[in-house]
Amino acid sequence: MDLDQFTAENAPTDSAEPFQRENSYTLDVEVAGTVMAKAGSMVAYTGDVSFTGKASAEGGITGFLKEAATGEGTPIMAVEGDGHVYFADDGKKVQVVELDAGESITVNGEDVLAFEESLSYEISTIDSLAGALAGGFSNVYLEGPGYVALTTHGDPIVLEPPVATDPSATVAWGGTSPDVEVNRSLSDMIGQESGERYQMRFDGDGGFVVVQPREEHV
Repeated sequence: MDLDQFTAENAPTDSAEPFQRENSYTLDVEVAGTVMAKAGSMVAYTGDVSFTGKASAEGGITGFLKEAATGEGTPIMAVEGDGHVYFADDGKKVQVVELDAGESITVNGEDVLAFEESLSYEISTIDSLAGALAGGFSNVYLEGPGYVALTTHGDPIVLEPPVATDPSATVAWGGTSPDVEVNRSLSDMIGQESGERYQMRFDGDGGFVVVQPREEHV
């Protein structure tokens, strides 16, 4: 492959969609106003764009969304102006979801890459998982209309309830809510700390749960 071929094959593509994947690992967002994104995820941009931090690392996404005093999560920045911004997160795969009005998804705070300002959002923490994940388990409820980009380690699988999942591998869910269970037999393992001792159980008819093929410890 010569230089012209290399640049042509890897150049950005034109799209009418405001959120699009340039490749499996890079998100291209057309900014015309304000977009919310994971702090530190910008890899390049064109146009007249500014970046404003919305929370300290200590406050994390909880501090930004609810101004809560406790909990861990993802620092967030507001991206404002006119241009194209390219986002990526540690080589994780990008998944783009468009939510219609009234549609919603709840996402692990570590797995939110970017979302449109038009989305309504709310943070919550599953405190019963504090023993499994540092600071508990912070997640973001997002309701459409608008686009949201998630990240996953590898290709995700989408399951229907009833299903039980490892919290460290659980990326997102919708139309269902989890209960936390503790596997006492695994918690008694000598010399080991197993993530499988905690499970998130999703019951009921309908809904979906997104899991990734890797445990993400934060």
